[in-house]
Amino acid sequence: MDETDVEQVTLALLDAANDKDSEVQEQVRKSMLTLGKQHPDRVLAMCQDYLLKHPKLVVSHRVVILQTIELIAGCRIEEITSPRIKSIISLASDEMTRSKEVIPDWQQAASNILVAVGNKHINDIMEEILSKFQPGVLPHFFVVQTLANLSDSNVYGMVPFLNAILGTMLPMLSIAKQDNMKWVFSSALCHFSDSILEYLANLDKAPDPTVRKDTFSSEIYAAFDILFNNWLQSRESKLRLTVSEAVGSMCHLMASDKLEEQIPKLIPAILSLYKKNNEHYVISKSLCQVLDASINMGSRVLETQLDSLLFALHQQVSAPVDYHNPPTVKNHNEVLRCFSLLANSFPDRLVLFVLQKLENSNERSRMGSLAVLRHLINSTTSTMESKKLLILASIRQPMADHSNKVKKRVVQVISAMAHHGYLELEGGELLVRFIVQHCALPDTNQRGEKSTDPEEVTNESLRTMCDSTLHLLTTTVGRLADVLWPKLLYYLTPSQYSNATTPLCKSLIVLGNKKKNNQDPSFNIDFTQEVNLPSPQTLMIRLLVNAAFPFSSRGHGAPSLSLLQILSINIHPNTEGLWEKEIPPLLSILEESTAQSLDKKHWDEKLLKLLSKTLATIDNDKWVCQLAAEATRYLSTYNNALEDKSFLYRCIGVTLQQCFNKEVVKKQLQEILLTARHNDAVEREGVAMGIGLCANSHLEGTLAKLDEFGKSDAFKKSPSIFNLLKERNDVEVEKVKSTLILCYGQVALNAPPEKILNRIDQDILRCISKHFNTKDLTMKLSLIKSVGLIAKAINACVKKQSYVFSRKQELITVMLDFIKAEPADSLRTQVRHLVMTTCANLMPLDPTLSENESFDLLKVCVNSVFSLPPETHTPEKTKEDEILDPSQRQALYKDTLAALQELLKSVLAKDPTPDGLQSIFKHIESWLNSGQDHERERAVTATAHILAYYLDNLTVKNMVSFHNLGALLGRLSPRCSDPHPAVRAAAIDCIYTLLNIQLRYEGFSLDYKEEAVDSLLSLKDRLENPDHSVLYKSCSDLTKVMSKRLPQQQLTTLVFMLFEGLVDSQTNCCRASAVILNTLLKNRGGGLQELVPEMLEVLHVRLQSITEEQVRVAVGQTVLILASQHLQIVINTLVNQPLPYDSWTSEMWMALGADPIVASQIIEMVMEKLVIMAPYIDKKESMIRGGTTKVATNQPLAMTCGLKELLLNGQSQEPAVSLFPQLFSCLTVRLGASVGVSAPKDNSTKHTASFHVAGVAADALRILLARAQLDEVMKRLDEDNAWDAMREPNTHITGVTLLARAMAKHAGPRLPAIVECLCPTLNNIYECQRITVTAFFSELLSHHVVTELMLIDVLMNNMMERISDPCCTVRMLAVRGLGNIAVGSPEKVNKYAKELLAAMSSGMEEKDDPGKLITLEAMSGLSKVLLYLEKKNVHLLVVYIFMKIKPFLESENDEIRCASIHLMGNLSKFGSGEPVFKDQIHNVLVSLLLHLVDPNTQVVKACKYAMRVCAPVLGSEQITTMFQNHLHDDKGLHYGEFINDLTKYLIQDFPGMLNFYHISVIQFFKSNWPEVRAGAAMFIGFLLGNLPEEHLSHLNMGTITKGLVMLLQDPDPVVRVKAAEAMGHFH
Repeated sequence: MDETDVEQVTLALLDAANDKDSEVQEQVRKSMLTLGKQHPDRVLAMCQDYLLKHPKLVVSHRVVILQTIELIAGCRIEEITSPRIKSIISLASDEMTRSKEVIPDWQQAASNILVAVGNKHINDIMEEILSKFQPGVLPHFFVVQTLANLSDSNVYGMVPFLNAILGTMLPMLSIAKQDNMKWVFSSALCHFSDSILEYLANLDKAPDPTVRKDTFSSEIYAAFDILFNNWLQSRESKLRLTVSEAVGSMCHLMASDKLEEQIPKLIPAILSLYKKNNEHYVISKSLCQVLDASINMGSRVLETQLDSLLFALHQQVSAPVDYHNPPTVKNHNEVLRCFSLLANSFPDRLVLFVLQKLENSNERSRMGSLAVLRHLINSTTSTMESKKLLILASIRQPMADHSNKVKKRVVQVISAMAHHGYLELEGGELLVRFIVQHCALPDTNQRGEKSTDPEEVTNESLRTMCDSTLHLLTTTVGRLADVLWPKLLYYLTPSQYSNATTPLCKSLIVLGNKKKNNQDPSFNIDFTQEVNLPSPQTLMIRLLVNAAFPFSSRGHGAPSLSLLQILSINIHPNTEGLWEKEIPPLLSILEESTAQSLDKKHWDEKLLKLLSKTLATIDNDKWVCQLAAEATRYLSTYNNALEDKSFLYRCIGVTLQQCFNKEVVKKQLQEILLTARHNDAVEREGVAMGIGLCANSHLEGTLAKLDEFGKSDAFKKSPSIFNLLKERNDVEVEKVKSTLILCYGQVALNAPPEKILNRIDQDILRCISKHFNTKDLTMKLSLIKSVGLIAKAINACVKKQSYVFSRKQELITVMLDFIKAEPADSLRTQVRHLVMTTCANLMPLDPTLSENESFDLLKVCVNSVFSLPPETHTPEKTKEDEILDPSQRQALYKDTLAALQELLKSVLAKDPTPDGLQSIFKHIESWLNSGQDHERERAVTATAHILAYYLDNLTVKNMVSFHNLGALLGRLSPRCSDPHPAVRAAAIDCIYTLLNIQLRYEGFSLDYKEEAVDSLLSLKDRLENPDHSVLYKSCSDLTKVMSKRLPQQQLTTLVFMLFEGLVDSQTNCCRASAVILNTLLKNRGGGLQELVPEMLEVLHVRLQSITEEQVRVAVGQTVLILASQHLQIVINTLVNQPLPYDSWTSEMWMALGADPIVASQIIEMVMEKLVIMAPYIDKKESMIRGGTTKVATNQPLAMTCGLKELLLNGQSQEPAVSLFPQLFSCLTVRLGASVGVSAPKDNSTKHTASFHVAGVAADALRILLARAQLDEVMKRLDEDNAWDAMREPNTHITGVTLLARAMAKHAGPRLPAIVECLCPTLNNIYECQRITVTAFFSELLSHHVVTELMLIDVLMNNMMERISDPCCTVRMLAVRGLGNIAVGSPEKVNKYAKELLAAMSSGMEEKDDPGKLITLEAMSGLSKVLLYLEKKNVHLLVVYIFMKIKPFLESENDEIRCASIHLMGNLSKFGSGEPVFKDQIHNVLVSLLLHLVDPNTQVVKACKYAMRVCAPVLGSEQITTMFQNHLHDDKGLHYGEFINDLTKYLIQDFPGMLNFYHISVIQFFKSNWPEVRAGAAMFIGFLLGNLPEEHLSHLNMGTITKGLVMLLQDPDPVVRVKAAEAMGHFH
């Protein structure tokens, strides 16, 4: 390659090196580097010349060129000639020092060249640099910087020069006045010192092993003297730091005596820097080096500096450490290294200092001291051995610190101490306690924003750390086992450690298992010796109470149970076997549960059962009595956890059951009653349950104790109460009474049934009835609960013996008074729920209530519950009431409604007859029609429950009738369509139950199942779906079932009830009423004809106000029954309705489709009219502007609308199918005539704007297809959005094409009749209708089905005729249709060869072709046809066609470009073997290759196709294979690699054509598309890169170079990048 070309290209790249686009800049650098690697000397020379010729180049541009020189020199240093090296050194030196000012980017780039070259040519570099480093003259900043960097990058080359350099440098130091010069000298001295130390450390590899430290000592000391004594005091902090860094490095090289002499001055000086600078890391590193050097040479004066050193280092170590800020971490570690160095020389002084500092209560100071202490314990073990006790004693002070940050450091120190044997020493247990205390930390109550302090330690993170530490001590420090076992047990019982229970139990489990498995005697605990430990009884009770709340305190349930199992022998030897069997299943339950899923009641019972079994197994009354006493004493520890305390009361109750010492029982009951905190509801319940459980074994004693307590001072407002109930000077007597009342209820419930009945009146009710007139809510609730428990107890007993409960009505009256006193508008208390539960428990007892008593009970309870607001309603807060949270409120509502249902059932149970049912239903009936969802739901649900109960308990004694069936069905059936799903479901349940009740009354047996009635159950699932059509169908089915079972005499009642239903508060139910009415009338309405006129009148009025779609449908059906008798009148009326139809008219039309015969008559009538009536008229837009608008004519439009509505009715399928071909053709043509037509303006309506004329026809056609069940056609059209396309003028043809395609594919057999109906329209005067039909036929020709159906000739003849149609669009569609024959019936192509070629040729030359659409169709069509034409038919025309399409290859129109390339590909097979054709292919190959990156993806696909099929014509096997393998339509193409490989093959196979190729490519440098220009640059680049020397003569390098240089200035950055890349191949 001609050198001038390389130079021209390099020059262009040098010009472009500062391109504004970063990617171009990057590629320019790469190409310069590539050229530089190939021709290092030449490119370097050009870079030099460029810099010399352009002295005023902007700095950024110079920098890029200097960086390029550095990169070339760095990687090709071996190949660059010596003269070039020298001139580069000279250039770089000059660039670096030309400006006396410091310009960092420029001078640094030049300096980097010197450093890069210096790695190989150190002597030449030094010769140049030292020439600018003359004694007595202050050198350039970057000269010194370069020396410093060279000493880093080439240690072995530089150190031999350093002595001389230092010699020259020393005098300069005193004349350096500028800070930046001082900085660079200091930096250099630092680098020099580090290099010398590295050289000395690796003497075995060094070129001169005789070098010694003392070679440099005097110079280094002299430099040290200036730096230390003069510069370290500078005001510039950056300089001070660098000087300090240098001093640190230089210390190691100074003579020992000199260093010793300097230490007293040096250390204070460095320490003073801490105050002046923020970057402490550098200072600490320097200090560390000074200390290291001093200690290594055995300094004696260092000790004199110790105090100030320790003080300063302590300040540093106490500084905050931010792990997001690495310098603070590095500084911390350097400071700790300083402490380690000092610890080895002065252990006593250091430890004493740190421990004294621990006494300082300042947070930062303490944290620092603890960090040092931990570091020393871990790193200097031997030194610290003798100081363990001292450290143990000193750590106590920081342990009392309140700061979490300090505590975190304490924990880290304790962890280190544990691993080094401190915890076994005396005082070690305090450290364990510290860890446990912090395992028990509560959560941080953080409100609002997170802290910004990076060192912040939350309670959670400190607690987690302590958990981990305790676990580590347990598992990894073996010798601690005896320190921790059994002492950790102590922490299980005090409440302040409760949050630590989980980690404690886990550690104890590990320790216990280990000791037990190793049969270690210390596993057995002697509780008499271990005085600090809780007793076995207390331990057991604590762990059991923990287990009752397994997910509290960080999930302490499972660990507590597991520990209990391990401690079994230590609790009591008898428990081991029992617990091994009982505890694992409990643990399994917990594993599978969550806090939400665990059944708490069931779980508590299991635990109480375990306790009961355990006590029976222990079988030791003394032990059990002690347990009872300790558990009672232990109650007070749970004063802040009342649920836990309540469970403990129950445990005490179970324990007292097993306790046979009556005195003990009495004493504990007394203790419980006196010490209980009666103010709290949870505690009152707990006390009562505990005492109730005790009564199971000690009924007499318990009643006696309660009686005694009831008479005691506790109930007199006298001072002695306060002595008895200590701590509680404000206990309200009512609260104590409440406890007592609850106790009586629980005693009744738990006492043995055989003993309790005769105690109810005299002992229990006597004691509680005196409180019935209370106003206190707490006492009310306790009374209600207690009466309920008593009723439950009696119920359980009367199963075995009869009993008349004389006080029943009195108690019910008291209960109802309680309900009446409740506020009606809110539910805040449990009064309603408890009263109704209690009444339900009282109802079954004798005597039975009178009718009035029963009425009052129901009225009060039903109204009190149903009238409540919905549960989501939040009541306003009143002074005395707390607002319930949503979950509590939800639970309260649920309980209250359930209680009402139970009460209704208990009332019905007393009178299970139709009258009894009616007496309850009359209280509910009025609520069924409420406007409030929640009230209707409550009413229907309650009805469903009582009806189900009625059916379950029904016994039909004699053949009585179920006389309320009609009324009940009438009220309930419309509710099956209620908008509220819960109401619907419950209503169906009601009706199902009612019909089953009717079956029983008709005499059918209990197990008789009626299929029709059972079908209602499947309806229930359908009703879950709120879809109107589903509800409609379900109501209809429901009515059929009802009408089948309904006795005739009840029909009228039902119908009149349903008329009321039409004005229901819920429109859904109005709709349901209408549907039920219709179905009833169809099935059984024979005798009700006289009502029809009246009904129509009502419906007509209703329809004006009904907006719901489905009500209109239901009413429409009613209308159809009438209208079918008066068809002509109905049709005339409807056609003359104003357009667009309102929903009522639409429904009327739709209803008419339900009768096939009627529908058939209407369809034929409409089609006949549409053929003969004008579809539109042309109206002038305005008198002024001229121009016309197509406006639809009224009658045909109205009929099309009507037809559409009629076809919407599913019943119209039969007529639609039988008339399908005529109706399809009629609607398709109607659609063509409606596109772009506006609706007529009707003065009476304003709706015309929203009325789409073509849309109506399209909708009708769409509905027709659905009716004909052409689902696949529909599916395809919907997927392709064909309907939207057909309606609009600009996409109508596409839409019709899609319609024809779908019909041909999925409805072939229907086509002959359709074609026959459509043919006459092609001669129609309306252009729009001809376009529609031509488009339809044109697409049909794409499908073989037309040949199979023998339609091909008809269609082809029609297309030939249309070729000369006056309408341009029709002609275009006709050409398209002729081309489509190749797709649909390729075997017929040669039959029509002559006509086809003539039509296509004339199409390509069409003059009247505004958008070149006919040309495009002709090329596409020819492409398709060529695939099947025989060679003889085309042979003579190939080159003629080729020449015709070549101009289109570079067309601006994407589609034409695409079609012409495709056609060229298809022509290839006709030209194979023809030399003239081969030349033509070579002619366009470059164009095809470059269009592979065309912006249009379809063009790219066409290129790939054309190149694949033309490849064999080219005459190169390699290229053919390559095209076939890489040019796949669906695969991506790595264009660069592809072109690279292709150029190699072109060079091999067609060397003679290279000249032609590269000239063709260069023409594309001016292409309109940037992608193509970039592709052309790549092509040339790879051609050059792969071209052997001998072929270079084929190329015009001058033109190429000129072209690429031009592209390097292209406006598009992608083009510039590729041009730069191509230039990289000039080598």
